[in-house]
Amino acid sequence: MIVQKFPTDLSSIGERLNNLDVLHYCKTRNYTHGTVSYLSPYLSRGILSTKKILENVANKNLPFHEIETFIKELMWRDYFQRVWMHRNIDIDIKNQQANVYSHQMPKVLDEASTGIEAIDTSIQILFTTGYMHNHMRMYTASLACNTLNFHWHKPAQWMYYHLLDGDWGSNACSWQWVCGSFSSKKYFANQENINKYTGSKQRNTLLDVSYEEIERIMAKPEMLHSNTPYLTTTLPESNMAGFNPNLPTFIYNYYQLDVDWHKETNGNRILLLEPEVFAKYPISEHCVKFMMDLGKNIHNLLVYVGSFDSFKQKYQPTKLFYKEHPLVMHYDGIQEQRDWICKEFDEYHPSFFQYWKKCEPFILNEYFN
Repeated sequence: MIVQKFPTDLSSIGERLNNLDVLHYCKTRNYTHGTVSYLSPYLSRGILSTKKILENVANKNLPFHEIETFIKELMWRDYFQRVWMHRNIDIDIKNQQANVYSHQMPKVLDEASTGIEAIDTSIQILFTTGYMHNHMRMYTASLACNTLNFHWHKPAQWMYYHLLDGDWGSNACSWQWVCGSFSSKKYFANQENINKYTGSKQRNTLLDVSYEEIERIMAKPEMLHSNTPYLTTTLPESNMAGFNPNLPTFIYNYYQLDVDWHKETNGNRILLLEPEVFAKYPISEHCVKFMMDLGKNIHNLLVYVGSFDSFKQKYQPTKLFYKEHPLVMHYDGIQEQRDWICKEFDEYHPSFFQYWKKCEPFILNEYFN
């Protein structure tokens, strides 16, 4: 599996966006050796938006039906964010996950010792690069939740911790989709399926059974051992030198590093890192560095480590702006809407299919007319 690095300079990010082969992506994205965008870390950190990517793709004048798969992937991301805006996604959203053996973390995942070579290799790549192919995320979640019967939350948090594109909306909702707590049935993958999409040829594994048998797999006791991985976040020091309370203040965070946001306006630009947020949703040192390197693209970005309330009390900003997000509901000031593809459809939809059917005519008219 070839894994690209994730540069943090705007020129390289723009080049990656412009060079995306959307047609080949739609045909091969499910294969670990296929074409993927490698744009998700920039989406998750707010450098890019789904709307900006769709506009770029639409300008290529490709037939809608040939790139619909890619557009749906963008819409899945928007959809999961919408769900997070309306629901508590830290608990089972629709259904209680069935047949839960443990609410801890499967030790074999944390040690990359599942015995499924493609999964173990993918976990090792995750640890070293912060990347995991989307299909491998599904395989990993299915093994953890549906074969070993661990509850989704702890392993989802573990994966989020390591992912450069960690987005709790997409991450938590995807794990819940796999385990059946946010879908009508559980997602299973057997060894034949894994071999097909990863190019592996492994046989005689726990998953080397038919789909008729896969729901009845009895894992060996040693695969059911759990542990508590040490997930903690080391945040940088505050740096507020030069803050001017008389200027407008623009608040950035882990999910919002939009370089173009009010860039022509003179003001304070603050990367607000709230320890209580990272205590609940910890991220690795690798992810912190990626965030800080991306932040270098924002001119005179200052850093405040502390709560929003303590920032306001200490610095008394006169006019404060921020972008909407589920983790900033406690902010106050002037809230601005995020760059949605379909900004009008902001209500909760219980399924992606419903959301897509409502948005599809709008997308066709707005971007492909």
